Amino acid sequence: MRINFKICLILFLGIFMACHNQNKTPDSKKITTESFQNKGHELLYNMVQKVGNHSILSQKKDVVYTYTYLTSDGKKDVSTEKYIFDGELSYGLYNPHERTLPNLTGPIEQGYDGEEYWFKHNGTIINDSTILKRVAFNRPTNYYWFAMFQKLLDPGLIYEYKGEKEIEGNLYDIVSVSFTPVDNKPTDIYQVYINRQTSLVDQFLFTVADFGVMDEPLLMKVEYEEVENILVPSQRKYQKSTWNADISEGPWTEVIWSDIKFDNGLTIADFKK
Repeated sequence: MRINFKICLILFLGIFMACHNQNKTPDSKKITTESFQNKGHELLYNMVQKVGNHSILSQKKDVVYTYTYLTSDGKKDVSTEKYIFDGELSYGLYNPHERTLPNLTGPIEQGYDGEEYWFKHNGTIINDSTILKRVAFNRPTNYYWFAMFQKLLDPGLIYEYKGEKEIEGNLYDIVSVSFTPVDNKPTDIYQVYINRQTSLVDQFLFTVADFGVMDEPLLMKVEYEEVENILVPSQRKYQKSTWNADISEGPWTEVIWSDIKFDNGLTIADFKK
């Protein structure tokens, strides 16, 4: 049973974000000092100004990039991702897809056009309810990953300053971010480590509430590249951790975003099936 859970966790990591993606990120310029919940909220606000707030991201209108996912057991997905920021439209063309529907041979496409989720295999529409549920998770989740830091200023979030900690010679402010519970269901928790010298998040802990995993967080480490005046956390890797950010000696799962291009002139037609 333990092995099966690990497999599911790898295959569906990121689903936990999907249930929160419907909130629209506020224009962070409108947040004033008086509206900060506490020190943690203010630190996160300053971090988002450093990487590029939602207003700056929205001005780019859209993005196209290559998403490479390398699991700890050697499986690989490569998708061409396309998003329009207004409405959070999302498209992905996968080839190869060794972790996403590996039983299908040939390229697969997933899309969300603002109203409908759809799926294609080798250019043919597939109306399989199980697959479409997967698409309904993957499309908003991949979008959320890309805009995660900007969306940490979404309404309804709860912030808590957890103190400071020195890691490998760097001093970090630790901020916990959680979601307002709905129907008493557990929600995901982020614990971000903001480098006091750079004001950037170098790593963060997160839980997977959809799988009932609240006691064993995962630790994500990130590295940035600057793309058109936005700092994009394009190099990522994660593995199991503790709430003290202690990691195991096991392999990492890697997530790489490359060839990132903003403002490509995409239209709603590009997301229709």
